[in-house]
Amino acid sequence: MTEDPVRLEVSDGVATLRIDRPKVNALDFDLQDRIGAAAREASARDDIAAVVITGGPKVFAAGADIKEMAALDHADMLRRSKHLVDSFAAVATIGKPTVAAINGYALGGGCELALCADIRIAAEDATLGQPEVKLGVIPGLGGTQRLARLIGPSRAKELIFSGRFVSAEEALAIGLVNQVVPPSDVLDTATAWARQFVGGAALALRAAKEAIDLGSEVDLATGLEIERQQFAALFGTEDRAIGMRSFIEHGPGKAEFRGR
Repeated sequence: MTEDPVRLEVSDGVATLRIDRPKVNALDFDLQDRIGAAAREASARDDIAAVVITGGPKVFAAGADIKEMAALDHADMLRRSKHLVDSFAAVATIGKPTVAAINGYALGGGCELALCADIRIAAEDATLGQPEVKLGVIPGLGGTQRLARLIGPSRAKELIFSGRFVSAEEALAIGLVNQVVPPSDVLDTATAWARQFVGGAALALRAAKEAIDLGSEVDLATGLEIERQQFAALFGTEDRAIGMRSFIEHGPGKAEFRGR
């Protein structure tokens, strides 16, 4: 295993959260803790506008470390599971646009990690799935919840009940991934998507993400109230004043935001 299996690399406003635990990026407890810590750092840093999550050119993450989990009993997992869920929640709640760049396998916990991103870009030969039922368990890091919200309960049940693998083509058709590209283009495509937000209205992007994510968990009336409050709050920001003044004076798309 490499000395630092989770790295947060920042270049020109885009952070790459890179997982590097050969051979298949098995997500043991230490790795999940490191992912959560990197996500919290990415969310807090002002020099990061967007985040790319990748496991490298061969495999995104082929699931949890089964040997590690096999040694646990009910009491052990009760103690540990909340911390694991919190690590993935840290990824899902990064207050900036996030994209998973998926090469190879994204299975079990790997698929759940990809689900934490705002969008997913997959290689043509990528394989996704939630095969936990074949181990006598269920997805435990958000798979039953995030997958159902993304592709609908019926499709999520079919995938989770069967534990079958999904090709990139099918994943695109059912809305599990947003784009499919040649394997060699995955990271560059994801980075290009993330780069569009550098210099953007960071506070508005965060508000939009929070409104969508929080609103998806409540009834429409409550969701509209969440949106109203987020919308009104942005009128107290410098970026709102800059954006509207720039639009009036120079037309759309020319504002230089400050993140304040």
